[in-house]
Amino acid sequence: MNGSARAPADLHPVAGGTAELPMLQGLAEVLAGMLPTGSKLVLHWRDAHGHTGMSAVAGTPEALREQAVAALEGCDQGRHRSRGGTDIEDVWEEAGLRIAVAARSKAPLTDETRSAWLAVARRTVAAALASERSQARIEALVKAQRLQRALYEIADLAGSGLEMPDMLARIHAVVGGLMPAENFYIVLYDDEARTVRFLYFADAMDTFVADPEQALPLSEMSNSLTVALLNHGKPLVGPSEELRSELGVPRDPQHGPDSADWLGVPLLRDGRVCGAIVVQSYDVPSRYSGEEQALLEYVAQHILTALDRKNAQVELENRVRERTRDLQRANDELQAEIVERQRAEQLQRALYRITELSVIAGSLERFYAEVHAIVGELLYARNFYIALMSADGQLLEFPYIVDERDVVSRTRKPAKGLTEYVMFTGEPLLADRARIDALHGEGKVQSVGAHARCWLGVPLVRDDDVVGVIAVQSYTPDIAFTERDQELLTFVAHHIGGSLERKRAQEHIKVAHAELESRVESRTSELAEANRQLRAQIGERVRAEQRLTHQARHDDLTGLPNRAHLIEQLDAAIERARDGDDSRFAMLFLDLDRFKLVNDSIGHASGDDMLIEVGRRISGVLGKHDTVARLGGDEFAVLLERMPSPVHAEEVAAQLLGVLGQPMVVAGRELFPSASIGIALWGPGYERGEELLRDADAAMYRAKSGGRDRSMLFDAQMRAEALRLLDLEADLRRAINREAFEPWMQPIVRLSDGEVVGHEALLRWNHEQQGPLSPDAFIGVGEDNGLIEQVDWLMYRRVFEWLASHEGGGYVSINVSPSHFRSEDFASRLLGLVSACGADPNRLRIEITEVTLLDDAPRALRTLNELRENGVYALLDDFGTGFSALSYLHRFPIQCLKIDRSFVAGLEGESHMESLALIRAILALAATLGIDAVGEGVETAYQSDTLRDLGCVYGQGFLFGHPQPVSPPALHYPDDDAAA
Repeated sequence: MNGSARAPADLHPVAGGTAELPMLQGLAEVLAGMLPTGSKLVLHWRDAHGHTGMSAVAGTPEALREQAVAALEGCDQGRHRSRGGTDIEDVWEEAGLRIAVAARSKAPLTDETRSAWLAVARRTVAAALASERSQARIEALVKAQRLQRALYEIADLAGSGLEMPDMLARIHAVVGGLMPAENFYIVLYDDEARTVRFLYFADAMDTFVADPEQALPLSEMSNSLTVALLNHGKPLVGPSEELRSELGVPRDPQHGPDSADWLGVPLLRDGRVCGAIVVQSYDVPSRYSGEEQALLEYVAQHILTALDRKNAQVELENRVRERTRDLQRANDELQAEIVERQRAEQLQRALYRITELSVIAGSLERFYAEVHAIVGELLYARNFYIALMSADGQLLEFPYIVDERDVVSRTRKPAKGLTEYVMFTGEPLLADRARIDALHGEGKVQSVGAHARCWLGVPLVRDDDVVGVIAVQSYTPDIAFTERDQELLTFVAHHIGGSLERKRAQEHIKVAHAELESRVESRTSELAEANRQLRAQIGERVRAEQRLTHQARHDDLTGLPNRAHLIEQLDAAIERARDGDDSRFAMLFLDLDRFKLVNDSIGHASGDDMLIEVGRRISGVLGKHDTVARLGGDEFAVLLERMPSPVHAEEVAAQLLGVLGQPMVVAGRELFPSASIGIALWGPGYERGEELLRDADAAMYRAKSGGRDRSMLFDAQMRAEALRLLDLEADLRRAINREAFEPWMQPIVRLSDGEVVGHEALLRWNHEQQGPLSPDAFIGVGEDNGLIEQVDWLMYRRVFEWLASHEGGGYVSINVSPSHFRSEDFASRLLGLVSACGADPNRLRIEITEVTLLDDAPRALRTLNELRENGVYALLDDFGTGFSALSYLHRFPIQCLKIDRSFVAGLEGESHMESLALIRAILALAATLGIDAVGEGVETAYQSDTLRDLGCVYGQGFLFGHPQPVSPPALHYPDDDAAA
């Protein structure tokens, strides 16, 4: 390679042995046109791989062509030869090509003319080669962009709600946009079961119909080229007949027609073949080259990832649907059981009331009416009557009848009515109009009274003898009785028969008693019932109060004491200790580790089951004087009383960690929970239970930050840290009132010449005692209490005022946290502050992190677009260390990526190769998206040179300057807009 030109490998070398350079093909005519009219010329070249090419003027003699070939093979590069003043010959190297020109002028040339013509010829060839390289780069970029869009679309399809066939059809269309893929299929391979499934099949000539759910044994497809590809495990390309010959696969017509060109690549998962993707052409030989093969191999793994994601999604949806069906079935069974219990309770109450009626004094007419009311609660009884056979068996009496049509009670001789039919057969009768007409036609019954649409009657039995009938009937077709109604009425009639007999006996006794005694008994009965109801109401109210008291002091899920109950117990323990009780006690604060993962993965119901089991295990460890409470979520607290020694609390904490670490089966999965425990021992300095609980909570967070699954004792150091944070918060509030914050500027330079193109404004707090503080010293406190946003706006105003008072072409970037982007009016507020300070928004940049883009993507996009429309561009800070949302990046108006300092620092050390690869990938992505890149944290010349050689244009770090306050000396910017 000479100079900065590319090697011939970049200029379309092909397998046929010629270096195809379209820009040089017509160059002979151009160069000959610079010679006298009628001159002949041959341009001959060879690349580094030995591939040659030639361009000649029409009618050029063969001898001149051979002269150019001989000159190209000779070793006299750069030497000019003249033959008789008309022949010109020259050989030189250009962009990795050896080039020879042989010309025969129509007229003699002077030495000066020949030399000038040769110089022009060389420059013309060099320009053509440069144009060829540019065209090659454009084609490569277009292919890369098309491949990137295809991969994004495949990834989006995997997460879409499309059904599997629709998703695969869309993937087929994506592959078809990259290469010829009219005939395309995907096959999945189970190497353990030795079966294949044609997940997708599209072919213009093969009539095979694929069933994605059908598993085909390999033994039935031994002559299939697809099976040969799965066994071979490597890509195959070429005519299907040649591939079968190469792999020893016999021709089998049932596996489809032969292809003029066949390309198949395996799908690999963890190095094992799990399927294949095949495209084929029936009419175009050599259609698939090495480029199509490499492309299909690359796309195939992304398709496999999409299939895996889609299968996982389908499997999850199936599990959710199955779980939903199970829950629905369980709910239906529960509802049925509830309904059945309610019916049983209703029936039991009815029977109890009927029995009660038989022993309560009152008339038979009232007894019948009460029975009617009770039956009406169980089934439709608007038309109801009781029929009894007289004592001598000669008359059928109707002591009680309520009917919409037969409203007059009657006594008649037995005939052939439905009532007599039930009485004589001794069996219940459920008959609709058709059944009644059929019985009438058989001569078994004769209609008496109004015709019913549906009739239900059951016998009343006394001492195994039928003494009457109880019946209900309907006169409308939309009301019909069921077998269940028959069973219910039969069951009730059995009790009514006995109760009726008892009632009739009471009627005889009642005649013998005086009316006064009857009234006294009636009143006594009413008072007894009222008293019973009153006692029941009092008891129910007492139980309700007890339940409410328990619910107010206990957790609904676990049944453990709640926070209020625990604080009462803790305050009581502190009061006893202050009164001279020498017993020791301590507070343990327990928080489950990664409990959110359980809720997000197997559901909140399973998480509740886990919390119940955790509460049970904790209770099993404690003594009878100890109290365990659930504070909410996955937080528990334990009050240890009457401890023998202070170390007892740590011993109990170790026991709790042990029992909680034992495996637990939840929702069919074996889980291994763990917890972080904070311990606070009581001392005279505590006045309220909340204080002891607070310190235990602080110790728990220290345990969690120390690695989880451990306990930590609250000590003086933690107390000092808590006091320090409290003082720091107070100082921060005072500093906000005093506006004790200022921006410090760090330069951003162009790596090629060190020119400063902009600055990043870094926040500093001018503390009264400690001097300038970086955000690391106070950002945590500011975020916890919400003060950091006030600090940001103070700093922004200082930056904008400085921008307004310092003219220049460079920009200044400010850091914006994700919390600002959650506000709908952030962009308008920021632009309003820029305008109020008189600053130029075109010189302002904002630096955001990847979290900002993912937090609320639509809102972030609206905010960034509004800022960009007003000249404020966005820089993506710390790129590569966050979520790396590449699928979102191209949607947002990002002007620059800032490569994280950890990657730049990694250029020197053991992680050199990894950092080099990551930075190269980030720069390639930035170039593809057409945005700038800034390397952060540049501290050495080696880092700067490496970034520059990789193609990074801008850098920032201590090598170019430390952050400085905005006070004099003034910052200087270049006059050009190189960083815009």
